[in-house]
Amino acid sequence: MGTHKKECVNTVANPTYETYQNQAINTASPGELTLMLYNGCLKFIKLAKKGMEEKDYEAKNTNIQKAQRIIQELMVTLDPQYEISGQMMPLYDYMNRRLMDANVKNDPEILDEVAGFVTEFRDTWKEALKIARQQKYGAGGKA
Repeated sequence: MGTHKKECVNTVANPTYETYQNQAINTASPGELTLMLYNGCLKFIKLAKKGMEEKDYEAKNTNIQKAQRIIQELMVTLDPQYEISGQMMPLYDYMNRRLMDANVKNDPEILDEVAGFVTEFRDTWKEALKIARQQKYGAGGKA
């Protein structure tokens, strides 16, 4: 009985959260979506590291693969007309290969290395979005 009740609570709560998440994704600008990808990648790297620490190799593997898929998505969405894309591609490729290394070697230090890169990219991207908003909406714009 207790288990059934728990399942019902989860079933009721999850659709609301999923609806919220889908709405956030569907209404986000391309720049905000990129920020979400960076944040998701960091989340999955953190969960993979936790899986390593707890010797939950299935969780480690699943979360590293999710982080890799995000990196691969970032690679696919690079616009080759911008010079920066040519500089980002090898960095994304390196991070993707390091995630593979971390998975095979069960090495949390490699995950920390990749998380450092992703954090730098995310923070730089966040600052770029802030500057773009200020240019679009004026210095006081926090939209």
